[in-house]
Amino acid sequence: MRADVVVLGAGGGGYPAAFRLAREGRTVVMVDPFGNLGGDCLAEGCVPSKAVREAALARAGAEKYALFGLRGAMPEVDWPGVLAHKDRVQSIRYAQHRDEIAASTVRMYKGTGRIVDSHAVEIVTDRGDALQVQAAHLIVATGSRPRRLAIPGAELAITSHDLFRLGADLPAPRRLVAIGGGYIGLETASMLQRFGAQATVLEATSAILPGAPPRLARTLHAALARRLNLITDAKVTAIVRGADGDLQVRYERSGAAQSVAADCVLMATGRKPVLPEGFDQLGLPRGRVAVDDRLRTALPHVYAPGDVNGRSMLFHSAVRQSLVAAEDILAGGNGSGRMNFDAVPFTVFTEPEVAWVGLTEEAAAQQGIDAVAATYDYRTDSRAQIFDEMEGFLTLVFARRTGILIGAQIAGLDAAQVIAPLALAVQTRATAAALAETPFPHPMISEGIGKAARALA
Repeated sequence: MRADVVVLGAGGGGYPAAFRLAREGRTVVMVDPFGNLGGDCLAEGCVPSKAVREAALARAGAEKYALFGLRGAMPEVDWPGVLAHKDRVQSIRYAQHRDEIAASTVRMYKGTGRIVDSHAVEIVTDRGDALQVQAAHLIVATGSRPRRLAIPGAELAITSHDLFRLGADLPAPRRLVAIGGGYIGLETASMLQRFGAQATVLEATSAILPGAPPRLARTLHAALARRLNLITDAKVTAIVRGADGDLQVRYERSGAAQSVAADCVLMATGRKPVLPEGFDQLGLPRGRVAVDDRLRTALPHVYAPGDVNGRSMLFHSAVRQSLVAAEDILAGGNGSGRMNFDAVPFTVFTEPEVAWVGLTEEAAAQQGIDAVAATYDYRTDSRAQIFDEMEGFLTLVFARRTGILIGAQIAGLDAAQVIAPLALAVQTRATAAALAETPFPHPMISEGIGKAARALA
């Protein structure tokens, strides 16, 4: 079989390009182990975890009954019902995606793809059928998988796959230990604590949320420490099962051996790229696949958008990368679009939420950029007052000379939503004056964008 493009993987890095190219008349073949769209985000990540989180937030809301003049008891947890809601959302989206595939001209296969050479892929379907496809372009969008620590007893830990996959039937954790204080460990611990679990997070570095702006990490630590047991500088050495069936997570801290008991251990130590079978036939270095800002590898007809390149392992980033790659293929390798990783927003769905995009004032200074920042305090915000969630802030960072927004950081209520217009502002190089002149809706947290900008415009 011949095609214009073969796409390996139907997650965020794969299917947007496939559909875009097909709409423009290109012959596209796509293969994915799930045989559907969404990748790990829908299978075991973003979508199912947020479905569970909404149940946790609904239960947490009962703590405010008296504040709002309501009476009632804390709702009991029907854990199978929580998982059923998650499954229902996943099933709705899978059905939606099947319709999208059927309505497109993309030839979709459920199975695996083995790279024969940079212009040929052998597809083996889930039924055992094999076919070889010759193509002018190859898009490697095989995503990532959870990373496990190489420690004794690692197999006793679950990953996000076990907890959030379609049909997951794990019992509700009573004592959770999350190994890793990044967004996966923190989000999971935050939501499961709302269902009644005692939750501990072990982070190997000196602060939770490594890589996040330091002030956001500190703010989040202070808030979560009221509900979670957060232990930093903890080097996990082993997981063992005791005679009573309970698990013990052993770790070293400040030279002392310590342990914490659990009935559920979550391995949340990051993700690593998945390389397709036959990747070595491309002659590219293994590991994170190096790409340029058009998502091209060292082979100009081979693209690697999404988690597989390790640049920004987020679904929404993968989607944008996928579309940039598609536009470059349509333009014959001379596309004008570029992937701006500085405009990719990061969101952490804990309670409270934190989010950021672009540069902090300190990071800008390290790059030689003369920057100026303005901060909006949630204590002055009407929506935060209504919800009695007045701990938080919104900071905007501008290049002093041009007034262009180069970064933003938010901690608190609605952070994951409010970062979206700020990502747009960074992408479009909006100025403090433009933001100051924009009427943001009242009473919403986004008002803080205009107020912070007016302090500098």
